[in-house]
Amino acid sequence: MAIITRVILPEEDGATVRHVLRAGLHFSSHAVSRLAHGGECIFVNGVPVHTPHILRAGDVLAVETEDRRPPRTAVTPGPWPLPVVWEDGHLLIVNKPAGMTAHASNFLPDTPTVAGALAWERGADFIFHPVNRLDKGTTGLMAVAKSGYVHDLLRRALHTAAFRREYRAICLGCPAPERGTVDAPIGRDETSAVARKVRPDGAPALSHYAVLAKGEGLSLLALRPETGRTHQLRLHMAYLGCPLAGDWLYGTEDPALIPRPALHAWAVALTHPVTGERVEVSAPLPEDMRRLLRERFPQGVEALTQL
Repeated sequence: MAIITRVILPEEDGATVRHVLRAGLHFSSHAVSRLAHGGECIFVNGVPVHTPHILRAGDVLAVETEDRRPPRTAVTPGPWPLPVVWEDGHLLIVNKPAGMTAHASNFLPDTPTVAGALAWERGADFIFHPVNRLDKGTTGLMAVAKSGYVHDLLRRALHTAAFRREYRAICLGCPAPERGTVDAPIGRDETSAVARKVRPDGAPALSHYAVLAKGEGLSLLALRPETGRTHQLRLHMAYLGCPLAGDWLYGTEDPALIPRPALHAWAVALTHPVTGERVEVSAPLPEDMRRLLRERFPQGVEALTQL
């Protein structure tokens, strides 16, 4: 249960609770409706009130909110390892391993899921609110909100200065120039059920890249997406002629090199939507990418993992 508080501003004097919930705290209309029918969960100066209540400057509005809507897909709890690297009462950040999807899927019914791992650790009633999703083969940091309210705030912040993500990737070859921006719209590939392609009528997609090191036929890159299209980083690197190592969809499948696309969500920096504090976390490269650095980069894995 999250408790959200707000001191009513002079310009909000005379506004209703409903208005402040919508305009000031950015609750959706459905969320406000659930609160209105949820019993004693809205308080002003410690006294239970209803949404038509008139507020005065200096009042302290407190809202107890917990999203109890059932998930769209049944969650199957499972004892799958899922490190939690940061957590408070409003959100958590996990380090997802390869081979794990965010949600259960009808196409991959037996695949481990982040939702299932959290349900196993925290109980089947844990409501899963992923803020940024990662492909099954991508490793690294995922933010998960503990309420619909915090989820909505973080989703609004995604791809702004209030929520930055940086990835590490190992690509075939080396892009030229070694630092730049890919501005190439992305849409569906009609010839595939899963693939996307760069197309002029696609959705805007922007990715920044920088080469950190060059090895034997490979390069280590820092990637930062400005948008969040499906397969964006994988497709943009392939668009540059340097697909990710192991990318079976946009490059060349090579299990001996690495059995998945060599992409890792390395760092997250966000402004906490409730407390306002800056949260910055990173996750070390997984072993399969570290092995490539040891074997194919003369600089050595320890030096490269610090970049």
